[in-house]
Amino acid sequence: MRKISRVAPGWWDYTTLDRELLDEAARLTEQDVLALSRPGFQVRFYDTVQEFYLAEALEYIEAWKQATPERPAGLCGPIGPTEQLPLVAQLVNALGLRLHHCHYWGMDEWVVNGRAVSREFPLGFARTAHELCFDRIRPELRMPAGQIHFPGVDTAPFIKSWDQARCVLMQGGQGEVKHWAFNDPPKREGAYVDAPPPPAVYRRLTTRLVDLHPMTLMQNARTSGGGTVQNVPHQAMTVGPAETWRAETVSIWHPGHHDNPFGMRLTTLMIAKRCPDAAVPMSLLADHSDVRFSFLRPGFGTCDVEMH
Repeated sequence: MRKISRVAPGWWDYTTLDRELLDEAARLTEQDVLALSRPGFQVRFYDTVQEFYLAEALEYIEAWKQATPERPAGLCGPIGPTEQLPLVAQLVNALGLRLHHCHYWGMDEWVVNGRAVSREFPLGFARTAHELCFDRIRPELRMPAGQIHFPGVDTAPFIKSWDQARCVLMQGGQGEVKHWAFNDPPKREGAYVDAPPPPAVYRRLTTRLVDLHPMTLMQNARTSGGGTVQNVPHQAMTVGPAETWRAETVSIWHPGHHDNPFGMRLTTLMIAKRCPDAAVPMSLLADHSDVRFSFLRPGFGTCDVEMH
């Protein structure tokens, strides 16, 4: 039987991994991480905040420019990071880029009392995407409202929408529990008391309602709510690995404040060495054919002891 989590005994997470792997990740320098690039997995660093978020925003533009009337195209994007979103709107407006044949899939949305939250919910992902990006695009350039997709409790319309266009790119960040979207580690129950689901089983998961790992609740309270964990819902809808594997490229952006220096090193190592483990969901991207990790150099930090 694997170790019990040090932070949430009823769940799987990275603290159940072997100490040797955790220590190897903690020792990695920036140069070590750069050297982990391999075919199908690219590691990049950016020196400044401006370069970092502009490069992230340009991925939207590069994806949407591929859309044609005969072959619509789009991307699946995150709320977290969000700093790229106003830049996306600025670029679309400056370039006069018409988004009429483009699509956007939101990764996830909170669920409260069995319903996906409305646009009035302060932490809402659809609300944030519209306020920071889509509502800032000139009306004559905007994609039709029916081509902006967010998952609801009835998952069928969202899942079906993936047949309407090719997904050029899935972009995201990494949470403290090592998720992308809300693909958190599962609970330690049922058939998975002694070991987490095999990677092949986890990868079959599609868009679904999920209970959120305690680390995810605390991280979202810290990064988006000033620590007010009482305001963070404990459930959400999330895009699944099944949809992720329909994206031609998966691009993960690490500014340094969603996860920590150790976590960023750990998932890079596990993907590079092709050792997927459902206790570390991000590591499952080891089996995707085209993954990019982008780091903000000042946010990369170290795993050295520094008392505060």
